[in-house]
Amino acid sequence: MKQFTRKVENFKCDNCGHEVIGDGYTNHCPNCLCSKHVDINPGDRACTCHGLMKPIELQQKNGEFVILHKCQKCGFERRNRVNEKDNINSIIKLSSNKK
Repeated sequence: MKQFTRKVENFKCDNCGHEVIGDGYTNHCPNCLCSKHVDINPGDRACTCHGLMKPIELQQKNGEFVILHKCQKCGFERRNRVNEKDNINSIIKLSSNKK
């Protein structure tokens, strides 16, 4: 069963170098939409992979837009909600991708 652990962390995006101010729910870079494979369960930071999670598709689930991320190191996939701070141009570009 997934449990969420809220962690307030700032980070520098491994993909584009953007300095991200975390709010405890931040799970990807709002500039390029990339993430990092650090969690087994959201927020636990228990995964040792640490691969770059690239956004591969924009999906809609229960009326919300979600980003499907895929780890470039191990192939793991996870969905994360689009955040109001996300770069709209990056979201539009992603919306044209089909898995």
